[in-house]
Amino acid sequence: MNIDYGKDNKERIPYEHYLAEFRKLNPQEAAQRTGIPWHEETQEFEMHMMQKRFLIKWPECTIRKADPEEHGYGAMEDGIPPKIMVMRYLTRGVSSTGSGNFLTYREVPHGEVYFRQFQGRCMMRLAFGYGSNLSLFHVQMEKIGAKKLDMGDAAYEFEFLDKYFVRFILWAGDDEFPPSSQILFSDNFPLSFETEDLAVVGDISINTLKKI
Repeated sequence: MNIDYGKDNKERIPYEHYLAEFRKLNPQEAAQRTGIPWHEETQEFEMHMMQKRFLIKWPECTIRKADPEEHGYGAMEDGIPPKIMVMRYLTRGVSSTGSGNFLTYREVPHGEVYFRQFQGRCMMRLAFGYGSNLSLFHVQMEKIGAKKLDMGDAAYEFEFLDKYFVRFILWAGDDEFPPSSQILFSDNFPLSFETEDLAVVGDISINTLKKI
C-alpha cells in the first residue's frame, strides 16, 4: 500500500506505530477478543464501518470492500485515520455491547480536557454543515441506514463499527441563535477506544456524510 504522507504529515508516526503492532498480533486471538470474523483462508478480518463491510488483510493492513460489486465511497478506505482506528481496535479492543445509554464527549474519561478541540473539530462542523439544511441532513443520514430519533430538530443513530453506535443531534439556527449540535457515543466506546479516538470517529462520520 502506497501512502502519500505529504510534508510534515503528523499521521505518519502513529500510522507506522500501529501498523507495527498490527503485524505482531495473533489474528485468532484478536478475532476471539473483538468478535470480528477472521477468514483464515484469505488472512483477512471482516469488519463493519458506516453501513459497509470491509476486508482487512493481515499483516499489511490493506483494505477492500467485502462485496466486490459494491461501488461508491467507503469510509474505511479513505486515508490513514480510518486505518489507524481499525488497527487500534483489532490490537486493543474488546467485543462489547452498550447498555442503551449514550455519553457526551465530556462524560467519557478525560473528555473535559479535550472538549474544546472536539467541539471545534466535530460539533461545530456538524452544526454549520447541516444546521441550515436539515433536509440534506435527513437525506444523507438515510443513505447510511441511520435510525431517526425524536430529539432536537433532527437526530439520527447509526452504527459506526460493529456494536458501537453514534448519535448526531441538530438544532437549526435562526435570526437570534446559530445552529448547534450534539454528538453522543454508546457507553461501550470507552472499553475499546481512547477519548482522542472519539474525535476521529466524529471526523470519519461527518466525512462520510459529505462524500456519499
